[in-house]
Amino acid sequence: MVVQIAVGWWTNSLALLADAAHLFVDAAGVGLSLLAVWFAERPATAEKTYGYYRVEILAALVNGVVLCVLALAILVEAWERLRVRHEVSAGPVLVVAVAALGVNLLAARLLHAGAGESLNVRSAYLEVLGDALSSGAVITIRPGTFKAAEGPMPIGIVIDKSAEVGALTAGRRYLETIAAESSDVDITKHAVLVSIGRGIQEKDNVGIAEELAEALGAAVSCSRPVVDAKWLQKSRQVGSSGKTVKPKVYLACGISGAFQHLAGIKGNPFIIAINKNAKAPIFQVADVGIVDDLLEFLPQLTSKVQEMRGVAAK
Repeated sequence: MVVQIAVGWWTNSLALLADAAHLFVDAAGVGLSLLAVWFAERPATAEKTYGYYRVEILAALVNGVVLCVLALAILVEAWERLRVRHEVSAGPVLVVAVAALGVNLLAARLLHAGAGESLNVRSAYLEVLGDALSSGAVITIRPGTFKAAEGPMPIGIVIDKSAEVGALTAGRRYLETIAAESSDVDITKHAVLVSIGRGIQEKDNVGIAEELAEALGAAVSCSRPVVDAKWLQKSRQVGSSGKTVKPKVYLACGISGAFQHLAGIKGNPFIIAINKNAKAPIFQVADVGIVDDLLEFLPQLTSKVQEMRGVAAK
């Protein structure tokens, strides 16, 4: 539990912090259950004809209420993290998660023997077993999340196993080959990106962003609405359904800042947001926020950049 808290805090992982809190509740629940069993086994008296059996029921109720409160707190934090991007170090999280799964399985085995004799022990057993079963997950990793490992060139012998194949008899016929859409710009290789969103309004205005990108030595990228409107190619899209980029500087022009778009921005770049909506979510993650009409602001910014480059050239 202490390891989960430390690593969860270090990696900014809500999953580990939530599991550590749940593990704490598990330990407290087991202790409360054992205490309740001890009280329940005390004999009845003239004043307490029912004995102390109600203590066991009360302990089960307290355990359930604490779990509900914890689940609500985690739900609130998870909702906030859907709105605002958080970087998480995946490697340490995976190692600790596997270790936690082993601890849950061991605890479930120890509680199994007494689960049929006591309500509290049974509730603790089912709780720990549920933790172990819920530890299973599907882990997906987006392209560009980790650097490619450099290793020695593979050494081997290529053996030709080809054979002569006669005419095909299946009821299929070749129609055509459709090549994948290609692009002359790889946005994942650029250190500076001028990214445009729905705020660019129409295709004719894309040139304004291209002029700024040329002045900065950058590339133009975009959010999904721009691709859906066919103003730019799919290869320029940043986000969960597009490409993952790691620029040093990211200019978000007319982009609202939905979490699907922010999921494609890695490496903690310097984010400059330009949007006329002062309440746009992009301002929550931006290092610099500019509330203005980008169709008026971008040409002025381009002119200033060109002017400064001209002075530097002299």
